[in-house]
Amino acid sequence: MPNNLLFALLAVFAISPAAAHEAASATLAPGYRALPFTAPQPGSYILPVLGSAADGSVVDSSGKPVSLHALYDGKIVLLSFIYATCNDVNGCPLATGVLQQIKTRLKNKPQLSGKLRLITISFDPEHDTPEVMRHYGQGFQNAGSDWRFLTTKSEMEILPILQNYQQSIDKEYDAQGRLTGKFSHLLRVFLIDSHQRIRNIYTISVLHPDMILADIETLLRESSPAVVGNHAPESADATDPLRPGDDKSGYADSAYQTHTQALNARREKPADLFRRARQPMLGLPQLPTPKDNPLTPAKIALGRKLFHDRRLSLNQTISCAMCHIPEQGYTSREQATATGIEGRSVRRNAPTLYNAAYLTRLFHDGRESTLENQAWGPLLAANEMGNPSIGYVVDRLAMLADYTGLFQKAFGREAGMETVGQALAAYQRTLVSGNSAFDRWYFGKEHKALSPSAQAGFALFTGKGGCSSCHLVSGKYALFTDNDLHNTGVGYLDSMKIQPTRQPVQVAPGIALDVDGASIAQVAEIKAGDLGRYEITQRPEDRWKYRTPTLRNIALTAPYMHNGSVGELKSVVQFYNRGGIANETLDPRIHALGLSEQEIDALVDFLSALTGSDNETLVADAFAAPIGN
Repeated sequence: MPNNLLFALLAVFAISPAAAHEAASATLAPGYRALPFTAPQPGSYILPVLGSAADGSVVDSSGKPVSLHALYDGKIVLLSFIYATCNDVNGCPLATGVLQQIKTRLKNKPQLSGKLRLITISFDPEHDTPEVMRHYGQGFQNAGSDWRFLTTKSEMEILPILQNYQQSIDKEYDAQGRLTGKFSHLLRVFLIDSHQRIRNIYTISVLHPDMILADIETLLRESSPAVVGNHAPESADATDPLRPGDDKSGYADSAYQTHTQALNARREKPADLFRRARQPMLGLPQLPTPKDNPLTPAKIALGRKLFHDRRLSLNQTISCAMCHIPEQGYTSREQATATGIEGRSVRRNAPTLYNAAYLTRLFHDGRESTLENQAWGPLLAANEMGNPSIGYVVDRLAMLADYTGLFQKAFGREAGMETVGQALAAYQRTLVSGNSAFDRWYFGKEHKALSPSAQAGFALFTGKGGCSSCHLVSGKYALFTDNDLHNTGVGYLDSMKIQPTRQPVQVAPGIALDVDGASIAQVAEIKAGDLGRYEITQRPEDRWKYRTPTLRNIALTAPYMHNGSVGELKSVVQFYNRGGIANETLDPRIHALGLSEQEIDALVDFLSALTGSDNETLVADAFAAPIGN
């Protein structure tokens, strides 16, 4: 090692001579050397949003309490976690050294200096008191620099911050079980934009001042907070938060233009789900909760975390929320049937979870009766989340540091088959959606809440159309389901339908290729059969029976039917107007209706008025949930 670099390590990092000698023989991280290539041109690439930068309670070097979000304060922030006594040259000293180089270079970049803040937080508050951090940071301060050295009052206060930033820290012990004063941790430095969103995470191999400065300048070139690509999405007022993010509407048209919503246009705002669930919602009965699993804030919070956590699948890539997508009506509007682990096909459409608390039969074939038991079906299904056993899931949860204490807090015991199901059920019960335009008109007596066409549609729904014989409406509330199973002919048609020898396959907007069925079969999975309720009861009369879905929020939950075979709401009404598909076990209530085109449109208008008024609260809360990295 050149003498000047050895001197720099001693002077800048204040490490011991023994550690410096060790550093001389170590393989130094790239951050100590010049980049072997030219850093990318600022603005020539995109930094995606990796999540929200969490808040936390810290104390500054004078001992004054302050919140992280207050320190972010509209600045671009470089956040590092260190401990002052670290002597691993490729550990904490590397992070501090790279930030020191950036601070030095800011003298020649006045356009950046006032917009960037460096924040270093100790994860060893027992040793790194405010006085220690003040002393540690003295060598890095100069006129015009904005570098904050922080600690916390206790380990209890740093722990949630580390968990929220997924910063793994473990104390080291010697052979006799005594603390060595050292920590085992992965070095991570976070780039946070002026809107408190994480835009990059640097590890040892990529932590270099040239790369970081290019990223900072790239952030400053973004013209608005909603830009993540080359173009800004629609304005916040024009953006519908309850539509697919990857909106392919009109894709078959050669003049198709994307309306895909940028990830950072999402509005993240945690909600008080416990309070919301306890408030009666117009049009719905009192929320049912089992006596052995009453709702509590701790259970709901734990279930919310589990629901969005990708680590609960076999290869840690699939969460419940990836098939039941919050902004898509807690179903998947982009796929006829769900896709599970490793792209495996799931034979049925993902049902909406809105108002699942009121269902007495779950899954399309009604094979479960409680949300507590239902939760384990997707977790263990080989083509969904792929876990080999209940114990496998429970053991994984025991190994995840960010779940420490959460099951004890919620249930008074550790994770197990029962508590995992109960936590997921508790969260799903809070996904209540009512107070629709129909509710305000029918139950709230607001005469102008529903359009004349939708009112005519409701008269057809309860009269000529006969829809309410299965999709129930009472004088006090409307679940729009009888919680029963029926054969409408959709399953029969799917089972008996012969695939054409050639099929159109769309490859680009307005361009479809006519592909031979044999060629498709070479790369496609053989379609699984589906006999509906018969698979549960083995009774012939139950062939192709499926659960009556709720119609609430139906305008948000296309495609329709158990197999996602109908893409538009009007097409659903037309299907029933034709009398379904004739077969020997067709439900006797299914028959040709004789509706006119105008009456069909009126029914669609009515169904479109069943969207809940407060769905955005649930969606914004889901966007704020951790996903498991």
